[in-house]
Amino acid sequence: MKEQMRYWLSFDLGLRGKYEELYEWLDKLEAQECGDNVATFETEKTREQINDELSGLLDEKARVYIINRKKGGKFILGKRKPAPWVGYAKVSLESAEER
Repeated sequence: MKEQMRYWLSFDLGLRGKYEELYEWLDKLEAQECGDNVATFETEKTREQINDELSGLLDEKARVYIINRKKGGKFILGKRKPAPWVGYAKVSLESAEER
């Protein structure tokens, strides 16, 4: 018997993403909500099996990041993009130096 593994899934499907398909997939796994676009679930599936299943469900614009305790986090669909907070610390430091 395979070991159950806990995963956390963060997803950004865009405005026209296939949310119903992903929600059905998460519901079948009895996933729990962890905030906006974040879910957690336990399964015997490997990260690769999850990747294969989601690749078949979602379109090419989907971004899905998966985390587990043994392997850490990784994008299984899509890739990292610049964070909206990039540059804020520099502005704050410059403001503090002007005093």
